[in-house]
Amino acid sequence: MRALHSALIVIAMTVASGVPVLAHSLEEVDQDLRAKETYFQAVDKEGPAFTLQDSAGRTVSLSDLRGKVVVLNFVYTNCPDVCPLHAERIAELQTMINRTPMKAMVEFVTITTDPKRDRGTVLSEYGQGLDPVNWMFLTAAPGQSEDNTRKIAEAYGLKFTESEEGMQMHGIVTHVIDQDGRLRARFHGLKFEPVNLVVFVNALTNRTQKSHGHPEPGLWERLKGLIR
Repeated sequence: MRALHSALIVIAMTVASGVPVLAHSLEEVDQDLRAKETYFQAVDKEGPAFTLQDSAGRTVSLSDLRGKVVVLNFVYTNCPDVCPLHAERIAELQTMINRTPMKAMVEFVTITTDPKRDRGTVLSEYGQGLDPVNWMFLTAAPGQSEDNTRKIAEAYGLKFTESEEGMQMHGIVTHVIDQDGRLRARFHGLKFEPVNLVVFVNALTNRTQKSHGHPEPGLWERLKGLIR
């Protein structure tokens, strides 16, 4: 825990300094993650659109989130195993990011794939440990089909297959969408290094596109050294 706390301090001090974040370009971060993060998949395509509603019934579209980096995941509240673990990982990532100025630049979005059950207070009560200031749990809007959100998940490359018992077979993916609504990365499963996702988000928030031009260890390497 002490090492993780030190890592968070490093992130906070670096981002708060105003320097283009350890000056690593998005291209450099992308290349390093391809080489070092087994569960990272680089993507560059338009994020599939969605228009859903939150626990209070407010309509939310992906286009409404333009200007922010979006960390997106899919779960359903009746899931007995991996979904709660995924929610814990999202809470961990949000805690890391929200201790830095990135808090105002990043929105966490969770979409349920079981909108028939998951709405209203079910949504609001599910997010224990998540900060509602930049996290929302979305479900299908009135009039949308019960499989609407599963189709959205499939558009993002993640299939939820419903069984007769109401359970859903599915994988786990954390998606990262940039400020222009483009899907830029998938982090598969739960074994990826949280710091790697934070560094990737950091590069997006800084819009750094050019190399810094001098050999310097990456942020994630410095942080991994602290966490080990």
